[in-house]
Amino acid sequence: MVIQETAAEIADRFPIEMEAIGTDKNHIHLLCSAHPKMAPGRIVQIFKSITAREIFRRKPTVKRILWGGEFWTDGYYVATVGERANWQTVERYVQRQGQPREDLRQLRMF
Repeated sequence: MVIQETAAEIADRFPIEMEAIGTDKNHIHLLCSAHPKMAPGRIVQIFKSITAREIFRRKPTVKRILWGGEFWTDGYYVATVGERANWQTVERYVQRQGQPREDLRQLRMF
């Protein structure tokens, strides 16, 4: 909840629209839109810094539990929707994060 609430606050403060957020066990997927002049790396920087600060503010014990006191790793992956698929496909993928998938269950048998 903290991440989704904070994402909405980010969208209010910056020219970024958070279209969909999906979480899995150890990562997060964002589908967002922004002005073409806003670099994708800047969007990631804004999102990571503000969400981490808000999580640590609301749940101070989290910072003590984490090694080095950092919530996010340094890495990230960015792609534009036009590079890989259409908007609806990417949105559906992001929204399905964390949900069991039949095709993955089938692979576990081997």
